[in-house]
Amino acid sequence: MTTTPEARDLEPDPVDDAGRTKRVLLAKPRGYCAGVDRAVITVEKALETYGPPVYVRKEIVHNRHVVDTLTERGVIFVEETDEVPEGALVVFSAHGVSPAVHQEAEERKLRTIDATCPLVTKVHKEVNRFARDDYDILLIGHEGHEEVEGTAGEAPDRVQLVDKPEDIDKVQVRDPSKVVWLSQTTLSVDETMERVDQLTEKYPTLQAPPSDDICYATSNRQQAVKVMAPQCDLVIVVGSQNSSNSKRLVEVALQAGASDSHLIDYASQIDDAWLDGVTTVGVTSGASVPDVLVLQVLDHLAERGWGDVEEVTTANEKVTFALPRELRKDLDENKDNPRSVR
Repeated sequence: MTTTPEARDLEPDPVDDAGRTKRVLLAKPRGYCAGVDRAVITVEKALETYGPPVYVRKEIVHNRHVVDTLTERGVIFVEETDEVPEGALVVFSAHGVSPAVHQEAEERKLRTIDATCPLVTKVHKEVNRFARDDYDILLIGHEGHEEVEGTAGEAPDRVQLVDKPEDIDKVQVRDPSKVVWLSQTTLSVDETMERVDQLTEKYPTLQAPPSDDICYATSNRQQAVKVMAPQCDLVIVVGSQNSSNSKRLVEVALQAGASDSHLIDYASQIDDAWLDGVTTVGVTSGASVPDVLVLQVLDHLAERGWGDVEEVTTANEKVTFALPRELRKDLDENKDNPRSVR
């Protein structure tokens, strides 16, 4: 049974060999962001409303547990739209897709529900706006990431990807006075600004996006780790290897002063050797991670003597997003006639 941090605080505090109290610092905010919550609920509601199978292009969010759980419930994950039978229902993931994918779905007469995070959609609109104004767009992001592919696909003839420092030398623009940088929403804030500084050296009149592209949840989770990491011998980040924002949390923890940090999907992946000589363990999770996985990590640590849990709060998130309009319409109709959309 999972116990609360408050309950653990009533238990005697274990100490290490040097007499120091073993403790866990638990980052807040952590876990699900509004965009991920919206995307997962979208698929769950689609299953309830239309029945299985529901097809999803790519992983709805980058989390192994979420994908496996939805698969068990009748979701079929595909890599490309042409794997979905003609006329079937497909959900586009939170990372967004390019206009070409929308076009292909239309040609195959697929019913679509677009679960793209609204903050990703915002970046897509920025690409369209600057492309219309004939700007060259330098997109800071990770090559091959689904979000980057969808964003760049809005204006492939205007977007150049900047991933690593060496990519800056390859950038060529038509008019240095009409260049803007945009970014993937799940990057490290510090690393992104490092790229911006490097690009500005090359193009002094480089323009910034109208508002931050890195999403509030990514920034907030990184800030919480920055605050607690200097006190930690070890920071455990719960998240999947293909989750960009989760991997960034490991990097941020190490840069901010943690002695060690590891990314895990499940508590069972914690190596007891990581805990040797450790007094303070920091725990956080990426924006696509359900909190049940964090609670399992806390139980795992409590069984090994780290039962004193202190929450480190740096922000309180109250952002919510409405479900996709395609789904809302059918949900409303289904209230009046439960068989109308089946």
